[in-house]
Amino acid sequence: MNRFPHALIVAALGTAPALAADPAHPVVVELYQSQGCSSCPPAIANINAIADRPDVLALTFAVTYWDRLGWKDTFASPTFTARQWDYARAGGRSQVATPQTIVNGRAVINGGNRAALVQTIHAADRGASGPGIQLGRGTVTVGAGATARPATVWLVRYDPRALEVPIRAGENGGRTLVHGNVVRSIDKLGEWMGKRVTFAVAAPANPVYRTAILVQQGKGGSIVAAANL
Repeated sequence: MNRFPHALIVAALGTAPALAADPAHPVVVELYQSQGCSSCPPAIANINAIADRPDVLALTFAVTYWDRLGWKDTFASPTFTARQWDYARAGGRSQVATPQTIVNGRAVINGGNRAALVQTIHAADRGASGPGIQLGRGTVTVGAGATARPATVWLVRYDPRALEVPIRAGENGGRTLVHGNVVRSIDKLGEWMGKRVTFAVAAPANPVYRTAILVQQGKGGSIVAAANL
């Protein structure tokens, strides 16, 4: 059962036909947003609607550049802002904005329109390509595969709960926003160069957090593999 109280949105997105090849090759949907941004709630709701899908790895990144405008985002990190800028530079964009939804590191969209989001997810699907990813006891292994250049292996920790945040100031003052799959950290494990490689991985700092692995071309490049572990 979906954790989020958005029945109409869940009907349009949460029960949509397959959005990726299979759960072993989930489509990565990254939302960059801020609690201080009045345009963000529709995109937040749409990411919540697909947060439970096994064929989707939906991740919410809270950025910091709205913090000076009346409300400091409770989940924001400069690391997440820097990641959005990496995408912008890789795509030849001179600025960042919210909301912004990035699909498989390949396509950029606002994310507030449900039909456009589904269309973009299908268009940016990477199929069943990329190396396999396996979680061991204190390790993560990225399998062998073809690659034109080294790829970055990212360790993502996120909170899968539906987190309600009362907003007391700024553009969304007086509203309560429900956030899903909130990223709490993203760290570089190392590089994957086509050969099978294993990395040591510590347990999450909070046992509630879930672990995801992204294999990505450079900084802000395409996602070549992902796993929700």
